[in-house]
Amino acid sequence: MKLYLAIPLVLMALIIAASGLAAVARGWVLPMHRRHIRDPHRYGWGQLVLAFALCWQLVFGLVVDDADTRSVGTMIGGVLLLIGLAVMLAGQLARGNGKGGNAP
Repeated sequence: MKLYLAIPLVLMALIIAASGLAAVARGWVLPMHRRHIRDPHRYGWGQLVLAFALCWQLVFGLVVDDADTRSVGTMIGGVLLLIGLAVMLAGQLARGNGKGGNAP
């Protein structure tokens, strides 16, 4: 396994997953994103899908040895990445009060 790729991807996935979990559980979004996000729960689910897709890419790209399985797995991971980004975008464009995550 190539640790110089695995360690940053795992750290990035953990940070994205922690942020997504905070958005789903509490509606909390990072202060720099609060102005742009109208539906923090939907945005958080998109972040969780994105973090899962990064881990999926990591497993199929670096751990699996079979070339056919690797190509199909990374293709599925790419589709999951796009789905996560689309859900995050939907959380930004959703109708809401426009006040962001922690506003009453």
